[in-house]
Amino acid sequence: MQTPISAPASVSVDLFKLAVSDEALSDLRSRLLNTRWPERETVADWSQGVPLERIKALCEYWARDYDWRRCEARLNALGQYRTNIDGLRIHFLHIRSREPNALPLLLTHGWPGSVVEFLDVIGPLTDPAAHGGDGADAFHLVIPSLPGFGFSDKPTGTGWGVERIAAAWISLMKRLGYQRYFAQGGDWGAAVTTAIGMLAPPECAGVHLNMPLIYPDKTDLAELSEAEQASVAAMKFYRSSDSGYAKQQRTRPQTLGYGLTDSPAGQAAWIYEKFYAWTDNRGEPESALSRDAMLDNIMLYWLPATAASSARLYWESLAFFRTQPLALPVGVTIYPKEFSRPSRRWAQRHLADIVHWNETDKGGHFAALEQPQLFVTELRDCFRKIRTGNRS
Repeated sequence: MQTPISAPASVSVDLFKLAVSDEALSDLRSRLLNTRWPERETVADWSQGVPLERIKALCEYWARDYDWRRCEARLNALGQYRTNIDGLRIHFLHIRSREPNALPLLLTHGWPGSVVEFLDVIGPLTDPAAHGGDGADAFHLVIPSLPGFGFSDKPTGTGWGVERIAAAWISLMKRLGYQRYFAQGGDWGAAVTTAIGMLAPPECAGVHLNMPLIYPDKTDLAELSEAEQASVAAMKFYRSSDSGYAKQQRTRPQTLGYGLTDSPAGQAAWIYEKFYAWTDNRGEPESALSRDAMLDNIMLYWLPATAASSARLYWESLAFFRTQPLALPVGVTIYPKEFSRPSRRWAQRHLADIVHWNETDKGGHFAALEQPQLFVTELRDCFRKIRTGNRS
């Protein structure tokens, strides 16, 4: 197990080991096998939500064949920690590279994601030489769980929005002794990473975003390229037909939480739908992600009962998702099945120093989980330009 960089004596950074009780897993299985199901949908597609047959199959697998202990052991082997920042114990993975010139990289997940999104990229990012890469591209990784997500504490009062989380992440990196680092994120992770960039701590040398907070204005809409037309169409579809979850979480997170916290089938369906809608799949989520990968992520909502607390981030900060300017070096990767795909033309008026921009031919919203090799390549290419100063 890796050891974190020493923190000041007055601050505790504690090892955290997952040990979910057999009783909790037995209760989960019992709830799944005794689910009270509704009737099936009246359409032959996903337009009314997750089809009954699909969610029943997923929950049957979850109850009878899924192995949580596999994921638990994997997380424990990496090195998990918790530390108190601004009144909350923050859970994070901390994996140190063996490469002497490795630079720290802060990775932040979104909703409905978790730290398990990044499990398959940890090896290549920390030990490139062992994965066909160059040791000069190595990173030390810090991967925190957002407040109210995973095994971080749940805020008990208001005020834990994006800007406060960004300040907490800056404190975390200082606590770990890192004097220069990069930051990366998508979804809420992009919002937090953008907020870090706006705060511009001197230690942050640059950021990478796979869902940049850039949106077209009236001038942009007056003349659109073919790709921009497709992007605008995707945003219109999202707003009209795919954003009901955000409205509910923005306005009534507590009401939503009762059902999802009580019913694992409900919690699974709430997230499984997004694995369908937001991945680069061939008509079913399982063509983009394995059942185990999806359930590992869902378990980080079910076990700590974070349906309501994770949804409250929408209540706190959904308005932050608007065009935000950044002055520090920024890298951007646009994946084709992301629901927000701004063009570089829109971005370059607001991002003053774009060091890397790439639009890939595959992948979606859960970039590291869907396309780990491509995700690693994008981060290496982006941050190498800042490391070396060679931006050509």
